[in-house]
Amino acid sequence: MSRLGTGMRHEIAAFALAVLLGVMSSGACTSVNAGAQSDSAEMNQDASRAAVFNGDSAYRYVAKQVEFGPRVPNTPAHKLAGDWLASELRRHGAQEVIEQPLTLRAFDGTQLQARNILARYNPDASERILLLAHWDCRPWADEDKDEAKRSLPVDGANDGASGVGVLLEVARQLGLKSPSKGIDILFVDAEDWGSEGDEDSWALGAQAFAANPPVKGYSAKEAILLDMVGGENATFRREYFSEKAASDLNASLWNIASRLGYSSTFPNQPGSAITDDHVRLIETGIPTIDIIEYNPANGGFNPRWHTSADTMEGISSITLQAVGDVVMTYLRNNY
Repeated sequence: MSRLGTGMRHEIAAFALAVLLGVMSSGACTSVNAGAQSDSAEMNQDASRAAVFNGDSAYRYVAKQVEFGPRVPNTPAHKLAGDWLASELRRHGAQEVIEQPLTLRAFDGTQLQARNILARYNPDASERILLLAHWDCRPWADEDKDEAKRSLPVDGANDGASGVGVLLEVARQLGLKSPSKGIDILFVDAEDWGSEGDEDSWALGAQAFAANPPVKGYSAKEAILLDMVGGENATFRREYFSEKAASDLNASLWNIASRLGYSSTFPNQPGSAITDDHVRLIETGIPTIDIIEYNPANGGFNPRWHTSADTMEGISSITLQAVGDVVMTYLRNNY
């Protein structure tokens, strides 16, 4: 994905101020005792409803993807990994698994043989949520400190495999206990074959899904994108476009994180504006948020981002557990 630069800075500053004022004003309207009682009740409720999620299982799903090698379109590793992803979703009880084959033109003219993979639970339900992550890898490590490695593809353990790993564990849990409403899991392809300075060159699979969904008339009440959710000591802030499009959904997830004891992982603070798959869904009218690692203290994205160091050594089952707990609790409370 590509982070937006100077054109958004004034809007982001205003957004940060608005969030700060909102946090300040929300705390000024209740007494300390009443607020403490309310927080305690909500914490107990979330603790009792917190869904089962196994961070170690998610970690193994990340590792399995990395074992295939870099999942770059037009490579054998990419095809094998895609076949495995579709089979895992079927194994975990999805009533429908739809593979959307795509031929996409990258910014450099390369014809990409790609595919989106959509799994559906309760496909006849009218009220639905869409969970998604990209499953492809960056074809070159252009941010690597070693110039000799910048032309090599990345393993994509965090940038790609981590979000997919969490959603495969979600799928496993849904197979064990079916949701009462509709849940869709989408693995989008060709997100990471993009060029800095060309925002439309990113998220090609998401663009194709939004323009021509494999289910006629597809829509969802809301959507959650997971991207780079496995880094050690990662923090997740409320991404700018997410907040503009789906502030209530953002608030719900960050409140759950707080009540489950994950405030340090999910600080209730504004993040940057990030061009990612969720923007394409927002453009179609689906309120979508992006849970993505962003920490201004270390320059933004995970330091392994788009480098040869994006390997399993940088993946934490603790971070996967935190993200999975938050998402699964939201699903069990609402779907």
